[in-house]
Amino acid sequence: MEKADVMIVDDEMIVRESLYHWFKKAGHYVETAASGVEALEKLDARSFDILFVDMKMPGMDGIEALKRIRETYPDTAVVIITAYGSIDSAVEAMKCGASDYLMKPFKPEQVSIVMEKVMYQKQLVCECSYLKGRIEKTTRFDNIIGESAPMLEVYRMIADVAESGASVLILGETGTGKELVAKAIHAKSPRNRLPFIAINCGALPDALLESELFGYRKGAFTGAVHPQKGYLEVVSGGTLFLDEIGEISSKMQVDLLRVLEDKKITPLGDRRPVDVDFRLIAATRRDLGAAVKDGRFREDFYYRINVITILIPPLRKRKEDIELLVRHFIEKYSHETNKKVNGVSRSALKHLESHNWPGNVRELENAVERAVVLARSLTLTADDFAFLVPNPAVSPKTRSLKEMESDYIEQILIECDWNVTKAAEILNINRVTLHRMINRYNLRQPSRS
Repeated sequence: MEKADVMIVDDEMIVRESLYHWFKKAGHYVETAASGVEALEKLDARSFDILFVDMKMPGMDGIEALKRIRETYPDTAVVIITAYGSIDSAVEAMKCGASDYLMKPFKPEQVSIVMEKVMYQKQLVCECSYLKGRIEKTTRFDNIIGESAPMLEVYRMIADVAESGASVLILGETGTGKELVAKAIHAKSPRNRLPFIAINCGALPDALLESELFGYRKGAFTGAVHPQKGYLEVVSGGTLFLDEIGEISSKMQVDLLRVLEDKKITPLGDRRPVDVDFRLIAATRRDLGAAVKDGRFREDFYYRINVITILIPPLRKRKEDIELLVRHFIEKYSHETNKKVNGVSRSALKHLESHNWPGNVRELENAVERAVVLARSLTLTADDFAFLVPNPAVSPKTRSLKEMESDYIEQILIECDWNVTKAAEILNINRVTLHRMINRYNLRQPSRS
């Protein structure tokens, strides 16, 4: 049998010592705790594969300890020990997430059978996680992460447009990952062995942007001591990504339009045109269609750069991707910061899913990085994200009664961990009525996978 890290949690010393020696003799790593509180403190310091927890203990009982362990350390298996032979208590323990249970008094062979069963269950979970990871990799492009329907559509678009040389306009809010999409298109294109150059147009004054793009000859302007090639020439054969293209001036739009049509540039201070060959991918967080109608953006340039459009959804529109993103960022920053953080609790995920994320994936990444740096346990909890400012409440005047009722019912269900009976009691309605309302408002319990 595979060796495991085991903790015995029981207030009776004779039980702790007996199990300690049984497991030690079998070659397992073993620690003991006399209470649920002590067990949680030890779990904060290191991870364990399996905990054997007594049902009846002073202070925090076994069920409460089980709930706390499952909430904060979901990867840890828990076997409940009870001396009362109560079927009800065993059923309650299994409902709360126990992997199995043992009835006192028990024999070493009974413990071995339960141990083998739980370890086999954990092996199956690991295999499922591995297979899920393999599936996730097939739906990732470079560092873009997400399995939601909107992101699958983005992946499809990337695959469809990568082989062509058509100009692409990527639309999306700040922090959604527009540059990552541009890099993915380049990586899957025939130009992938040639340069990819990204320029943030909104960060450069117009004169500086012109010299950066077109280059200049010696003496073209004060300070031009040496000639310099522009990015339009340096990127030759590759892909040029112009982020925040909605910020460039009308003159620059005209200049770039001419380059896209003629495939030639004239560096500043020179009269001889230079042939260029590149694919243009542009991005913006602005509504360029509205800017064209208002006369703030040239129509001819807009249609030239907008041959193909890819819309990246904001994080609030794909909250089912939050858990996948959080786990990715935990792995990334626990490695970078050398912190032993390897998981996130369900309450933390619920807290993150309730946030509106105006800064999108970038804001989420920053939040996880901060939480990992300041974490005091192996698993991130809701307390580690307490710094997130709650979303401002929406004025009731802008919401219908139906929307308010739906949101209230969903909130009660979340607070009751989707225990319909308990939620119905709080709402003062029967379970049948609540089920009818859940279906009416299309409410769905978040996945626990």
